[in-house]
This record gives sequence, C-alpha cells and structure tokens, in this order.
Amino acid sequence: MGDLAPISDESRLGGTRLPVDSGAVLDFLRTLQASIVAELSRLDGQEFRRDAWERPQGGGGLSCVLEDGALFERGGVNFSHVQGECLPPSATAARPQLAGRCFEAMGVSLVLHPRNPYVPTVHMNVRFFLAAGADADPVWWFGGGMDLTPYYGFEHDVRHFHATCRAAVAPFGMQHYERFKRWCDEYFFLRHRNEPRGIGGLFFDDFNALGFAACFALTRSVGEHFLPAYVPIVERRRDLDYGERERAFQSYRRGRYVEFNLVYDRGTLFGLQSGGRTESVLMSLPPVVHWRYDWQPEAGSPEASLYADFLRPRDWI
Repeated sequence: MGDLAPISDESRLGGTRLPVDSGAVLDFLRTLQASIVAELSRLDGQEFRRDAWERPQGGGGLSCVLEDGALFERGGVNFSHVQGECLPPSATAARPQLAGRCFEAMGVSLVLHPRNPYVPTVHMNVRFFLAAGADADPVWWFGGGMDLTPYYGFEHDVRHFHATCRAAVAPFGMQHYERFKRWCDEYFFLRHRNEPRGIGGLFFDDFNALGFAACFALTRSVGEHFLPAYVPIVERRRDLDYGERERAFQSYRRGRYVEFNLVYDRGTLFGLQSGGRTESVLMSLPPVVHWRYDWQPEAGSPEASLYADFLRPRDWI
C-alpha cells in the first residue's frame, strides 16, 4: 500500500483552504501507533502482525494485531485514514445537518484483551474528522479517550488510571477531566443491562471549541498518556496466579464488552457503515467469550465486589 496523502490545504473536501494542519495530525497518528506497538511488543515478547489495507471507496490503513501472546490473548492497534462521498448515519447522529456531505477521517484505535484475568482490558482511540459540502464551509472535529475494563477490582489501579487521565487534559483546563469523565461514564453504559462496561476514564467527541491547535494538542496528550496510564497496571498484575474460576468470570464479563461494541459503539458502527475493513473493525472483540443464563456472583466474593465497588460511577481521585 502506498502512503496515504494527508488532507491538503486545498482539499477535495470543498476545494477551499482549510484552517487545519491535517498533515500534522496524520504524522502524529502514525508515530503514536508505532510507539504503542513497540512498547506492547516489549511487554508481551511477541511481535504484532502488520496488515496494510486499502479501502475501495478511498483511503486505507494499517492494522497491527497480536494473538495468543504470553500477555495478550488478543490485542490490536489500528491506524486508518479514509475518505468518502457521504457520511454514514453513525457520524451524523449528533450532527444531522452534515448528512450527505463528503468526509475524511483518520485515527488510531486500540483494544487489548490480556490473558490474565487480573490484568484489565483497555481501550483507547484518538481521531480527527473533516466534513464538507459544495455549498457549505468545512466542519472539523476531534474525538477520543481511553477507558479501563477490569475483571477484578484494585483501587490502586483505578486511581492511577484516572489520575493519568486527569493529567492528560489538565493543561487545557481542569474542567475537561470532569466533563470527559462524566461523558465516558454515560457513553460506556449498557442500557439493556443497566450497568457500566468498566470503570471509565475519558471520552470526548465533536470537539472543536478550543480551536484547531489546542484541540489537537489535547487529543495528542490523551494519546501520549495511554502507555503511562496502562503499563504500570499491567506490570503490577501480569504475574498474579489465577485458575479456572477467574478465567470463567473473565470470559463471562467479556460478553458485556461484545454486547456494547456491537450494539452501541459509534466507532464500530462507523467502521461497518462506511465500508471499513471488517477484520480491522472487529479486532476489538475478545477471542474467548461465554454467556450464562441469569448468573449472579456469590455474595462476598471478589466477583461480587467488582459489581458493588467498581462498576458504578465514582470520584476515583
């Protein structure tokens, strides 16, 4: 696959000069993917498979996937940069006035499913969108965030994760952590189960209020804080002993992850609706999942503690 060209100053999206430096965003995303993959390979001891792909409608990406590793049962770190003639419904749900516009989207998205149930699953993504029409000014925005999905709760880990999330956005105004944390709690919520997917973190979308330079800097900071947020947790928990009971609970809770991604997640829906590469879109799903009918954890057990003490919005810092 040849290099994907960044959005030019005189883009095919409208043919007018744009008040954005999308080439810088593209360079950052490629560098971010490479740095995260390198560190995760070091942690696991196994190299990621690199799978470059092209999209017939325009653009493409690079999927980096690790399966059956010593640490990660499945992990994926995907870069994509795609163009299209019409925004899919998932991208216009919050902005119906953009329906029918052509678009360009770029981002890095990752999901890691560790083998050890004491190491949490994690998700992170950062992305940039540009939409334009023949008779309207271009519209751009950033989005992203990161969130943690533990199977067994450790307050120290959760507090560390949230403190790092706060540090990522604090230079741009202390209000952003509270807003993006609340947004994350509300977004990663399984309404049909009446429970959160995990312990939250940060989530933001349609973000352009600070102007391009500051919005890009905040998004870049979120991406660069992912490894400091997650790696210390991995290193603390990866060697803890576990057995069939813990693996069974992990596979049961992974079912909630699947339900959220296939029913609610806007990124998954955008990828499928826009003709994205299905293998790359669905790399977020865990390899081993079980569903049990009306299962309830034993009172006083570590599994019950996850529900009672961790799967509810809290001020973790």
